[in-house]
Amino acid sequence: MALGAFLQRTSCSWRRWRTGEALRVPLDDIGVEAANRRFLLYGVLPLWVVPAVADWWMHKRTRIEETSGVQESAVHALMMTEAGIPVAMGMLARINPLVLSVMGGAAVAHGATALYDVSLAVQERQVKPIEQHIHSFLEVLPLSALAFVSCLHPDQVRSLLRGGPEPDAWKLQPKKHPLPVRYLTGLAAVIGTGVILPYAEEMVRCLRTRPAPDAVG
Repeated sequence: MALGAFLQRTSCSWRRWRTGEALRVPLDDIGVEAANRRFLLYGVLPLWVVPAVADWWMHKRTRIEETSGVQESAVHALMMTEAGIPVAMGMLARINPLVLSVMGGAAVAHGATALYDVSLAVQERQVKPIEQHIHSFLEVLPLSALAFVSCLHPDQVRSLLRGGPEPDAWKLQPKKHPLPVRYLTGLAAVIGTGVILPYAEEMVRCLRTRPAPDAVG
């Protein structure tokens, strides 16, 4: 019953998720907070796609479908999920101890999964230094995003360190000032084109090339 009440309250709050005035980030504002917010929204998040596409290209060049195949591609999908969930929460939800905890946990999980990914890949295909260097960018970006969000919301960081005693500290609530629809749509298009589609193509390629059970036996 407690879970049902929680889901009902959450559902009610999200029905009005765009009732507040949209957040504005003026380009001519030279304040530290505005500069951090601009770099996070227009730098860190969109540029995440660049090393992701470069990594996909390295997998394609080393013919992942004929080596580590579906297993490694599934690990890539897991890492995208570990990165995508906190990004979606940060874009849509009010930053509080709950969201910060998810971001921190996801960053740690992403780093651990990345380590497993490399250990799996080096046994099956050639992983050149350039690909490992690309991985270093992909691994540090979740931590960079978490650091920028923490700097923008120091009050919520202090609340998290105190155990989140406030009533709304552990509730998933929509932002008081949601990000502009144009920005969210553009970011979704960038991520869809530069991350989801390439790695979906990789998985399809691996599935098509995977040997049939009779052939393996």
